[in-house]
Amino acid sequence: MRAPLLLPLLLFLPIISCQNAPSSSKRGLVYIPNSRHMSDDSIWTSASSDLTWYYNYQSKPSAALKNSSKLQFVPMLWGSSTTFLVDVTSQIKSGANISYVLAFNEPDGGGSTGGSAIPAETAAETWQREVEPLKEFGVKLGAPAVTGAPSGKIWLQNFFNACKGNCSADFIPVHWYGNFEGLASHVGEVRAAYQNLTMWVTEYANNNVNLKESQNFYNQSSQFFDRIDYITHYSYFGSFRSSVSNVGPNAAMLTEKGKLTDIGSWYLGGAATGNIPHGAAGRNVLFAGSSIVVLFTSIWNLL
Repeated sequence: MRAPLLLPLLLFLPIISCQNAPSSSKRGLVYIPNSRHMSDDSIWTSASSDLTWYYNYQSKPSAALKNSSKLQFVPMLWGSSTTFLVDVTSQIKSGANISYVLAFNEPDGGGSTGGSAIPAETAAETWQREVEPLKEFGVKLGAPAVTGAPSGKIWLQNFFNACKGNCSADFIPVHWYGNFEGLASHVGEVRAAYQNLTMWVTEYANNNVNLKESQNFYNQSSQFFDRIDYITHYSYFGSFRSSVSNVGPNAAMLTEKGKLTDIGSWYLGGAATGNIPHGAAGRNVLFAGSSIVVLFTSIWNLL
């Protein structure tokens, strides 16, 4: 069944209770380092974790996860680069299992929200030099991961026009922040525009809502992704403590004390924990998307 017909039907399916969460091999980790609480890293690689892959907005694996046998690393060309191809091929030649790459994190967005802010024409030139040659190694290529705003749709169209048929993406990443109805609608629009590509949802959350809304969104969205065959991978944006979350404390997978929240436990395939997340009292936390990775040292040292 084609996506425009399928998506409205899925909106009316019942929400399944996640007291005991179903497992899913589609789930991955948006890895956010925390230099003050490095022990948090072990949560994502525990024997009970459902996660199978991760990315860190960089071309090289994170030291904390490099030796994990559970998590397959997915390199990302975050913005303009002249070393991405060398970085990735070096890993492949050394025996690393690099099956996929991601490219251009929110290129239509600005630095204040983690966007790489790269013109579509420049991105097309960079892709053909740094990304397209990876096809020769059997690597599947992710299209640029634009924002869920209308500017993302326009930027992506301009990118493929600038490529002139020389950018052969295998899958299209999607980012979304907002409610489930908006997410489902956005997924449907992207699918209608790029029906020949599979889809990864590489950032998503319902930001700055109450706990019940956040949990309902998580339950609906994860069940939605698991039902749809063309969505092959997804990664929830919340792998940090609630006290340092700019998408609201209730979206975080860890409490301010580093304990798994219900959402965090469900995402890893576990049962509800009953741990309630709380925000940072009396201070503002400044991070968004990949900007916390690009600037993580200075940010985390302030917390």
